[in-house]
Amino acid sequence: MRVLLTGHEGYIGTVLAVRLREAGHDVVGLDTGYFADCVLGPAPADIPALRLDLRDVTPEPLAGFDAVMHLAALCNDPIGNLNPQLTYEINHRASVRLADAARTAGVTRFLFSSSCSLYGAGLGGDDPTDRPFLDENAGFAPVTPYGESKILSEQDITALADDDFSPTFLRNATAYGFSPRLRGDIVVNDLTASALLTGEVRLLSDGRAWRPLIHVEDIAAAFIALLEAPREVVHGKAYNIAQTSENYLIRDVAELVAEVVPGSRVTFADNAATDLRDYRVSGDLVAAEVPGFKPQWTVRTGAEQLLEAYQRHGLTEEAFRGRFQRIRRIQQLTGDGRIDGELRWSA
Repeated sequence: MRVLLTGHEGYIGTVLAVRLREAGHDVVGLDTGYFADCVLGPAPADIPALRLDLRDVTPEPLAGFDAVMHLAALCNDPIGNLNPQLTYEINHRASVRLADAARTAGVTRFLFSSSCSLYGAGLGGDDPTDRPFLDENAGFAPVTPYGESKILSEQDITALADDDFSPTFLRNATAYGFSPRLRGDIVVNDLTASALLTGEVRLLSDGRAWRPLIHVEDIAAAFIALLEAPREVVHGKAYNIAQTSENYLIRDVAELVAEVVPGSRVTFADNAATDLRDYRVSGDLVAAEVPGFKPQWTVRTGAEQLLEAYQRHGLTEEAFRGRFQRIRRIQQLTGDGRIDGELRWSA
C-alpha cells in the first residue's frame, strides 16, 4: 500500500518507517521536525516526506494514499501539561481534521496512534493487587490532557467512519526500547539510562502503580499487522496494543533493570509520591482478532537491548537529560526563538 506516516521523525515513527519499507509498502512521511536531529547513533533511514505542521494539512497532499498512519502528537504528559490548550488543538482537533481530510481525499484506511493512558487512574482500591485487567470496553479515567485528548480523538474520528473510510485505533501500552530517535522520558528507557550513567535506578514515584509496557518494535509490528488485516475485522475498532503478561508494577520494573545493569541499585527520590496513572490492561482482543501481530519483546530483553545500545553509542547524561527529553527539547527550541508560543517555527 501507499502509506502516509505522520510523525515519522518521532520515537515510534522512525522505527515504523523502516519496518513499513521492509514489509513492501511505499511510505511517505509527514512531520514538522521538532525532533528530527534528536538522534543517538547513525542517522536514521531517509524517506520522502512532507514538511508540514499537522494543523495545516489539507486534503490535496493526501490524494493517492491508501492509508494514513497517524502518530504525530505532543507526545507525553509533561508537554501536555505545559500548555493544555495546545495539546487539545494538536492532539485532538488537528487529528480529527487530518482524518476528515484523508476521507475527503479518498484514503480508505486510517490508523490512529491512541494510548492506554486514556484508562488513567484505572480501577481498584488501595491494594495494587486489586487492579483488574482492563479490556477495550473499560471506562476511561484520564488524569492528564494527553490522555483526554486521545479519548476525544477516538470519539470524533469514529464519527467519520463509513463504507469508504475505515479508522482503527491502536491504544498503545507505554513504549520502551531503542529507537534512533530516542526518548528518555519513558520509564524503561529512563531507568536503564539512570542505572548505567549514575549507578542508581532512581524512582520518582513510590513505584506502586501498574503500567502495561510494550517495545517500540512491537508497536511498529502492530501497525503493520492492523494495516494488513481484513477491513471487516478491524473497522472502527480500538485495540489495546499490549501483552497481558507484560503488565508491571513500576517498582518491579526498577528491580528488573537493576538486575540487567551491573552494579546498579534501586533508589527512591526523597519526595517520591503515588502516581495517579495506575492501570493494567488486557491484550487478549488483538491477540485473538489479529493473529499477524506476534509481540517479540519483554521488558527484560528490552532493557538488555537499551543497555547495549547506550554503551555502543556513548550515551552521556547531558544528552540523555537534554535533547532526549521531549519537554526539554521543546523548551530549548522555544528559548532559542526557533519556535513560538504556539509551537510554530519562527520565520
